[in-house]
Amino acid sequence: MTDLRLLSVREAARRIAERRLSAEALTAAYLDHIEAREAVIGAWQYLDREAALAVARQRDAEPPRGPLHGIPIAVKDLIDTADMPTAYGSPIYREHRPAADASCVALSRAAGAIVLGKTVTTEFATFTPGKTANPRNPAHTPGGSSSGSAAAVADDMAPLAFGTQTAGSVIRPAAYCGCVGYKPSFGLINRAGVKPLADSLDTIGILARNVEDAAFFAGVLSERPALRHLAMPGKAPRFGLYRTPMWDEAEPATAAALDMTREALERAGSAVAELAIAPRHQGLNQVQGTVMGFEMVRALAWERIEHSAELSPRLAQMLDAGLAIGAADYDLALAHAAEARAELDVFFGASDAILVPAAPGEAPAGLGGTGDPVFNRMWTLLGVPCVTLPARSGETGLPTGVQFVGRLGDDARLLACAAFLERALAPPQ
Repeated sequence: MTDLRLLSVREAARRIAERRLSAEALTAAYLDHIEAREAVIGAWQYLDREAALAVARQRDAEPPRGPLHGIPIAVKDLIDTADMPTAYGSPIYREHRPAADASCVALSRAAGAIVLGKTVTTEFATFTPGKTANPRNPAHTPGGSSSGSAAAVADDMAPLAFGTQTAGSVIRPAAYCGCVGYKPSFGLINRAGVKPLADSLDTIGILARNVEDAAFFAGVLSERPALRHLAMPGKAPRFGLYRTPMWDEAEPATAAALDMTREALERAGSAVAELAIAPRHQGLNQVQGTVMGFEMVRALAWERIEHSAELSPRLAQMLDAGLAIGAADYDLALAHAAEARAELDVFFGASDAILVPAAPGEAPAGLGGTGDPVFNRMWTLLGVPCVTLPARSGETGLPTGVQFVGRLGDDARLLACAAFLERALAPPQ
């Protein structure tokens, strides 16, 4: 194999553990590609080639630390790293160096991973974009807020990356850039050391090139053997097809992607049943907006009070809107979300996972925005696991993703269903 970047994470780790591949060679392969592409993509906020190679040489000189030994990863610049700057996408923190690694970074390093650098995030993981372009077409947005992580993985700059999602910040950029995005069940991956935005919603997610890599990484971090050793379903899963109350926002590319996915699943032996719109789901996007608005005003209180001049106009407007949300409205929103969450088992019925849109369509043109999380907000509010993978490429060559949603806490079954779809969509060998 001439290109080491084609190896799966598990296979690369196995070869490094068996001394058939050096961590330095693997890390250098990714760094060389970054050097060739970064001027076009702009995925990285901080990168230190020599520091990464020094860690790789250290990995080669020591016994395997764990299942990620020698594997390069990227870390969204919303997540603390003690040895690298962490700016949270804001000029307020341009010189900030955290005292400690975030939990997910510390656990990754303890398992042997090599942090290549920090990937671009939008401002405090909201909607004001950074410098990153879509690797499939640099004239289009990569989405946000995990823009750098999605672009880096989609362009083969790193096999794995951390993202975070409060509205649609893992699923949407993965769908736009054409990689796998996995937002676990709320709280599956510990959030200590991640800059908060909305405490009831913030979730650490994974960007990867395939479903198994995403499951493996999350399984190592969360000590979930069913994720780490993901098994294909023993029989064809049952799926629900849910167009959601927001279907009017779906563009032709997304409608075609859902149709193509349904046909692929049925050819593979799955039953796909269309689900009626649940009355309780009407208005859940607005509920998510209320929760997010109320909580972000408090999470960014110091920045809003002490550094308002360094906030973008878009974020300033969001904070002003959040200040207008009263505690009574916030409490009602939380109650509404809890009621909808309590009805999920009935909603899922016999379905192992539910097929829904991942984004309105292909990545919009221009780098001034990050697209609309309209098909992500309600699922983040409910805390359920979500995964997106590319389903088709449109006439412009841009990918369109589809999204699977699973039951709360049922992440392994969801990712097994996603692996089933990945195989169903793969071209014949």
